[in-house]
Amino acid sequence: MDVPEALNALTEKITAWFHGFVTMLPNLLVASLVMVLFWYIARLAMRLTEKAMARASDNPQVVRLVASGIRATVLILGLFIALGVLELDKTVTSLLAGVGVVGIALGFAFQDIAANFVSGVLLAMRRPFRAGDLVETNDFLGRVERTDLRATTLRRLDGPLIILPNKEVFQNAIVNYTQATRRRVELEMGVAYGSDLPTAKRLAIEAVRPIAEEVGDGTVEFYYKAFGASSIDFVVRFWADDTAQKVTLETRSRMIMAIKALYDEHGIEIPFPMRTLDLGIGDQAAFFQRLLAGLERGDPYEDDDDEAVDGGNGANQPTQGH
Repeated sequence: MDVPEALNALTEKITAWFHGFVTMLPNLLVASLVMVLFWYIARLAMRLTEKAMARASDNPQVVRLVASGIRATVLILGLFIALGVLELDKTVTSLLAGVGVVGIALGFAFQDIAANFVSGVLLAMRRPFRAGDLVETNDFLGRVERTDLRATTLRRLDGPLIILPNKEVFQNAIVNYTQATRRRVELEMGVAYGSDLPTAKRLAIEAVRPIAEEVGDGTVEFYYKAFGASSIDFVVRFWADDTAQKVTLETRSRMIMAIKALYDEHGIEIPFPMRTLDLGIGDQAAFFQRLLAGLERGDPYEDDDDEAVDGGNGANQPTQGH
């Protein structure tokens, strides 16, 4: 192809493009108007969504996220309508197919991130706790520092910072101590088997009733629970109006001191665990009596004790060689 023919072909192509542009000019104007219209609709929808979400959640990140998602959805809808006006149906179909494939791929690649993200949005909308609340979840007890779209941060009572994925928080039980109106203070103890149980009960209630009246309505509950290894176990409890963890610890400490003081005054024994050692000796009492007698004489290993030490089985008897 020589130069004149190439110029003619180029001229024809440009002319065809120009005629096509002129033919499509009304559609281009309509598509532009559609995009401008949907741009204003998207802004309006974003503002309305922010106002509505502000009532459902006090998390600004979630509010902005949902509002931006609504805005993007409206703009994408306007783009598809504009492409339809331009009779670019194949382009719309290709875009939808591409978005679907990309969405599936991203879903598999970032499923954990997506789960934490969705859980963060749901937590912000349900609001099971707020910043500063004392909560227990996933075996951690602490105060909520913040909740973002990926993780919830707790400050444990002894100082360390715990960062929990939102999925773990959302899928597990949450105990909120701050939002409770009252909190029950319990103390488990035990008395010796030889104690007078009605007297022990009366003294325990008498000891903690002033504390219960100070922090609550004064109603004290006392129950014997079980026969323990070295004591008869019981629980004494009452309701406190203040749900703070520090108040609960201080109240329980005062209960321990008050019961201990009153029990000591009336001779009620609070036993400690006892263990019996079996040394494999037949008559242990006789053995220890002979051992103590030997210690008093200055020689605990006399001939009359040898049989007791070895349990009477001749383990320490000399053997004759063959």
